[in-house]
Formats: sequence, C-alpha cells, structure tokens
Amino acid sequence: MSTWTAYEVVFRLRAPLHVGWRKVGNLLMTRPYVPGRAFWGALTMRLTRMATTGPAEDSSLYQRYGQRIHEQLAYTYFYPALLDLDNKIYTVQWPWADEAAFRHRFLGSYASATLVYPAQSAEEGMLHETEFIAPYTVDKGKPVYLKGFIFEGAGCSLDWKKALEALQFGAERTYGWGDVEVVLCSPAATAVWNGPGGKPITFDLNGEQVLAQVLKEEPLVAHARTSNRLIGSVEPLVGREWRSNSERSTRYAGQHIETNGVLYTPGSTTPQEATFHIGNYGIWEQKP
Repeated sequence: MSTWTAYEVVFRLRAPLHVGWRKVGNLLMTRPYVPGRAFWGALTMRLTRMATTGPAEDSSLYQRYGQRIHEQLAYTYFYPALLDLDNKIYTVQWPWADEAAFRHRFLGSYASATLVYPAQSAEEGMLHETEFIAPYTVDKGKPVYLKGFIFEGAGCSLDWKKALEALQFGAERTYGWGDVEVVLCSPAATAVWNGPGGKPITFDLNGEQVLAQVLKEEPLVAHARTSNRLIGSVEPLVGREWRSNSERSTRYAGQHIETNGVLYTPGSTTPQEATFHIGNYGIWEQKP
C-alpha cells in the first residue's frame, strides 16, 4: 500500500493572478505559474482561519498549520491549463514550449499609480504596470485553469480539501485578484505528468517522501536544489511571512524574510536521468 495518495487538482482561474517575480522598468512581472510557496501560503491561511473562532491574529497559529502542511502534504507547482473538450482532459500549457506565444496568449497587464490628492496628481515614481495571468486566453477567450498534484500522506488530519474551496493566490487579493474555483480534486489513477519535453515525469508514492523521477534532458517543473550541475538558470527563492513573535523590527505582516537559498529555476534540465524528492514548498531536492 502506498504511503501517499495522489490527487489531481484543477482550479479555474476566476480573476487575474499576479505571483510576484521581478521588476523591469515600471513593469511588475508575474511568474507564469503558481509556485509551491504561494500554494503553501494560501492553504496555510485558509486552514488557520477555518480552525479559528473570531479574528486569527496570532501568527503562531499560522506557523503551526504551515508546519503541519509540511509534514502531512506534498504538492507540485500549478501551471496554466486549457480544457480539451473533445477528450475531457485539462492540458497543461508549459511556459517554456514557446515563451513568446505563451506570454501573448495568457498574460496581460494593468497600469496604475499612487495619487497625491492635495496636488491632484500621481506621486512621483509611483506609476507602475502589474502583469497577470488572465482568467481567459487573449486570443480565443477560453477559460484558463491551473493544474497540479497534491499528495496526501497516510494519516493526514488536515481538512485541506475543504480549504481548497476558498483559496486566493498571489498579490492584490483585496481587489479580488487570485480568486480560484476547484473544478477537479480526485485520486489520480496514475501519478504521472506529461512533462514539457514530451517525456513522462513519474511520482513514486511508496517512500517517506514523494519522489519525482525525471528522464534525461526533461525540463524540471519546480525549483530544484542539487549538488549536481543542471542546464538552466538559478535564482534566490525568498518569501515574506508574518511572525509576530520575532524581533520587533520584523514582527509585522510581511516583514519577516524567509529564504530557501539559490535554486535552479523551473524549466532547467538535467543531463542524465535523475530522482528528486519533493520537499517543503514543493521544492525538488536531489538525493546525493
């Protein structure tokens, strides 16, 4: 009997989605996928608030549920997908297959500025443009979905399926951005992903950790930590957290900086067949 149960999960994107990446000029670029850290943060928030009567104002509650997610669940990143009506399947649209075509089809932007009301003008340097994954494709107006896997460990006590029904991802959530609707959450007959390079990425569910088995020169679909050399780019992966029990200077919402180190980015390839285990935040870590 497997140690883990794989669930195929698909969200329908109901509003623009911005997952912070980098800034180029005035453009705040979005990642073209939902990374594991963003999923973990959204799920942590929802589980904590579901379990709390009244305002959830103690950051230690969020830390507790965040740790339980690390211990009881594993998950992939979530990628834009389209519904194939003929075959009734959701097909992932990998950003690296044709980057220019992907950006034209799935990404839009919104320009805004911070105003100085007494002067009736925009504040200097505050004009910016926010990029987003659109809820409908730009070319044909098809609904956009987000597809991934969630792996439930044996004995999991988290009510994560109910929490999925009220998630928001990314930034600008107070404006309604990042709103999603669950359209599929069911046990997967086979834990296999058709990778960006056309080769299968197979998930092994029988050990203490979920293993991702990647064939030679197949692009990775998560940030990866490895002592071996991969072919691709690297970047520091950091996130902001709320830890009210930390030092006074970093105890307010978003002031604590949590770093996961310098990692290979999704889309990097391995020169030979490799096995990774899925760690915290969905990061792939290669066994020595």
